[in-house]
Amino acid sequence: MTVPYLIIRLMVFALAASLMVSAQIPGSRKKKDDQKKADAKADEKKDEVKPGTVAEAGPGAPVDPKSYKIGPEDVLMVRVWREAELTSLYLVRPDGKITMPLIGDLTASGLTPEGLAQSITEGLGKIMVKPDVTVSVQQVNSKKYYITGEVNKTGQFPLVLPVTVLEALSQAGGLREFGNGKKIVILRGAQRLKFNYNEVIKGKNLQQNITLENGDHIIVP
Repeated sequence: MTVPYLIIRLMVFALAASLMVSAQIPGSRKKKDDQKKADAKADEKKDEVKPGTVAEAGPGAPVDPKSYKIGPEDVLMVRVWREAELTSLYLVRPDGKITMPLIGDLTASGLTPEGLAQSITEGLGKIMVKPDVTVSVQQVNSKKYYITGEVNKTGQFPLVLPVTVLEALSQAGGLREFGNGKKIVILRGAQRLKFNYNEVIKGKNLQQNITLENGDHIIVP
């Protein structure tokens, strides 16, 4: 075998190897891209929030479990000890009910968290031995008040804890420069309740600094 012939064969082998590598690179890149897409979809699915549930429970709303009355659209955390399938966050539907595995529909609206926990315990007690159930309010959506007019932050505010008119105005960032503090009105159903901001901050006529109720609307002219 002559030297030129060996050189030609080596060149042919080198060219063939180069073509094979070139052909594999796009496929390899495609596999990597496909894998990245698959990983991204997996992450999205992991973080996906199902209707009536939330991916992770936070510390919850600062409500009194013995006195707070649950309402529609509230988000509840139900924990059943050693029952991961039942432990989850539940959104109270507009009809005031939640749906739990093994039990079905339960009325939540109008009950306290402790009252609902007792109701769930009784339902699970028919199929489990001494279920340990706790219920907490993760997010308050059913109770709110509104502020419009000459304040720094208008809109809807959650009524988690008892709030007076003065406290509500403070949470709204206070009155704007040209807000008329003497003629503030609270709409409560058909009632129009007057509030004089200038008097209250001076400690006068404090009886007008009422505690807000669900649905109250403060108007600052």
